[in-house]
Amino acid sequence: MSLLEVEDLEVYYETEDGPAQAVDGVSFELEEGENLGIVGESGCGKTTLAKAIIGILPDAGYVNNGSISFKGDDLTELSSPERRRLKWEEISMIAQSAMNSLDPVYTIREQIVEAIETHRPGTGRVESNEIVTEMFELVGLDPDRADDYPHQFSGGMRQRAMIAMALALDPSLVLADEPTTALDVIMQDQILKRISRIQDEINSSMLVITHDVSVVAETCDRVLVMYAGKVAEEGPVEEIFDRPYHPYTIGLKRAFPNIRMKNQDLLSIAGYPPELVDPPQGCRFAERCPMATERCRTEEPEAHYENSLRSYCHYTDEIDSELRPYADDARTWEQTAAAQNVGNVGGD
Repeated sequence: MSLLEVEDLEVYYETEDGPAQAVDGVSFELEEGENLGIVGESGCGKTTLAKAIIGILPDAGYVNNGSISFKGDDLTELSSPERRRLKWEEISMIAQSAMNSLDPVYTIREQIVEAIETHRPGTGRVESNEIVTEMFELVGLDPDRADDYPHQFSGGMRQRAMIAMALALDPSLVLADEPTTALDVIMQDQILKRISRIQDEINSSMLVITHDVSVVAETCDRVLVMYAGKVAEEGPVEEIFDRPYHPYTIGLKRAFPNIRMKNQDLLSIAGYPPELVDPPQGCRFAERCPMATERCRTEEPEAHYENSLRSYCHYTDEIDSELRPYADDARTWEQTAAAQNVGNVGGD
C-alpha cells in the first residue's frame, strides 16, 4: 500500500463567475520514503493540491470529487477533528511564506512547543524544549535564538524555523510549498541539504511544490507536471528531464539554463494559461502548443505510457521523432514548431 494515493481529485473555488476548477482529475501515488516534485506555472493548482491533502483549503474552496487516501484512510471522509489530529504529527507543511506563517507576537519556541503539546498531549514542557533544541540544531540554528520573535530572524532563518516546526513531530508526510522561495542560491542549497538529511533521519516522504525545476532535480525521485489544474506528465526525475514526451514539459525544461550547454537559447512559451471558470474543451495546453491540431482543441487526451512516464498528449510519438531533435536549438517555442511543421503532424 502506498503512503498517499490521490485518485481523480477535483478541487473547486467558488467565484462570482462560477466555480473555478483549480484541480481537475489529478491522480498519483507516493511511496514511503519517496519525494515527489509537483511543478508548473503559477495558478496550475500545485498549492491547492497540497492544501486539499492537509485539509486547509480556504472557505471558498472545496473537494468536488475524488479521494485522498493516506495510510489507507480516505482523508476526504474524515471529520474536522479527525483531520486535525493528523496535522503536524502525521502530515505537516512547510508554508510558502515563512514570515506570514509565523505568528509575530509569539517567540519561535512558543510556537513550536504549542504545536508539539497540542498534537502530542502529555508531552511535558521539558521534553518539548528538548525537541525545540534538537530541531534548531538539525536545521542549523543556534538553540539560544529559539526565544527570539520572527521579526528578529532573517528570511533564511525564518524558513529554517518553519522547517524545524514542520519536522518536530517526525511526520510521515511533509508538504513543502516553495520551501526555498525568495532565498539566494547558497541558502537554497543549504536548506535543501538539511531537509534531505532530516528526512533520512525520520524516514519521511515529501511533496515538493515549486515552479523551480532545479529544486525538484536536486531533491526528488519523481516529478508530476501540472498545467491548468490537470496532470500533463508524470514520471521519474531522470526520465522527465532527459526525455519528456509532453510539449509543456519540454517547454519548462528549456526555459531554464543548463550550465552544461554552451550557447544555449532559452525557450519561451507564448500566451497564458486558460481561465479555469470555463476551461476549454480538449487539451488545456492546446492554445499555446506548437503541435496543436483541431483534435487537441476538441478531444481531451488520454494517458500515454512510455517506459515509466505517464503523458497526456495525442501526439507523443510525433514529439519523440520530430519535435525533440529541434527543441535544444530553437530560439522560441514557435520556431521549434516551425522547424518541421510539426503543427500538422496529426493530419487535422
